[in-house]
Amino acid sequence: MCSVVFLLALSGVMLHGAAALDNGLALTPTMGWLHWERFMCNVDCAGDPDNCISERLYMQMADVMVKEGWKDAGYQYVCIDDCWPAPQRDAQGRLQADPKRFPGGMKKLSDYVHSKGLKFGIYADVGKSTCAGYPGSLGFYETDAQTFADWGVDLLKFDGCFMDWTLLGEGYMNMSKALNKTGRSIVYSCEWPLYEWPFHQPNYTAIRETCNHWRNYADVYDSWSSVKSIVDWTASHQNIIIPAAGPGGWNDPDMLVIGNFGLSHDQQESQMALWAIMAAPLFMSNDLRDICPRSKELLQNRHIIEINQDPLGKQGSCTAKGNSFHIWERPLSNNRQAVAVLNLQEIGGPRQFAINTIPGWRICNPKCEVIQILPRYKDLSVQTLQSQLVLSVNPSGTTLLTITPISKDHTRFPRLQWNNTSFRHPQVTVL
Repeated sequence: MCSVVFLLALSGVMLHGAAALDNGLALTPTMGWLHWERFMCNVDCAGDPDNCISERLYMQMADVMVKEGWKDAGYQYVCIDDCWPAPQRDAQGRLQADPKRFPGGMKKLSDYVHSKGLKFGIYADVGKSTCAGYPGSLGFYETDAQTFADWGVDLLKFDGCFMDWTLLGEGYMNMSKALNKTGRSIVYSCEWPLYEWPFHQPNYTAIRETCNHWRNYADVYDSWSSVKSIVDWTASHQNIIIPAAGPGGWNDPDMLVIGNFGLSHDQQESQMALWAIMAAPLFMSNDLRDICPRSKELLQNRHIIEINQDPLGKQGSCTAKGNSFHIWERPLSNNRQAVAVLNLQEIGGPRQFAINTIPGWRICNPKCEVIQILPRYKDLSVQTLQSQLVLSVNPSGTTLLTITPISKDHTRFPRLQWNNTSFRHPQVTVL
């Protein structure tokens, strides 16, 4: 067997270099449902009433979220994306919902969602128009913020279409101030860095001070190539984006497409595992009214959600690559660590991976407790630094673990502090 060369990522220590947006929200990554990837801009309620962007769709999703355990699993927000407004503002310059598709208006829909014990999210745009051509908020930031507060909105997704990129920062900051001025607690989801990256590196200190989470890269599609491209972009930019993440502000790799059409079950497990490691907001975009049981079980897996929602609030990173394996590790509270072993090969069968070649395995000195969460929950018992345990990882699949170090007197070690020092392992070369 050929030797494996691993490269440690340079961003082992994750420092929160900027203060978070001071609104007391999103202390753990936000969880909910968002319509865009699955339902897009379907406004044909005459021809497709079950899937068009209408108050009926969101009411049905709210019903299902309560009835089918999504709320209990932690998914709180029912979120509307683009294509909800009427083509024109009202006589007072306020946004208004399309009267045919939302006959009760947004306040009624918000009240309905709240009556289910859920929270209500809406969409707007920093520019003159939304991406789909509906009225944007440019010139109306305070008006729109107050309108959303009056409707009982709990989250605003603020897009960045049709805006001079040099004015993006000012626009996003102005809306942040306008939302806070209303006095209502509204999670602020930005797309500021997504629209600045084509021109220059965004100012993540300012972004973290302005937004509760922020999109960095392209929209997710219902395909494995799309999910991989997001993961690859995150890994290649992690030194820049990870220091900004933490309680109150999170990097957002976009929606979970689990339960749709494009991903195999192993690929669905990979997206779920990596989004948990990346401390990503978990916004499902799927049809909860008709979702396969395996996808539902995965999305509601409490062990994965606990990793995602870990109160320490440190985003994980890609710590090693080699032989078509990528290793992602995330420090957790109570001295634990989450590890995702991703097999990027898309041919053949399951491949073996020696657990003691994980860079962070050194915390197992003298021993540690290992729990496998994916692909199936399994207690792998107490292991040592020299353990010869081998994992089996399916093509495009991920094995997800938690590791808890144990000292000789059965107490946990102090938290491991990553550094950039190279070290050698009997079975692996780390540079």
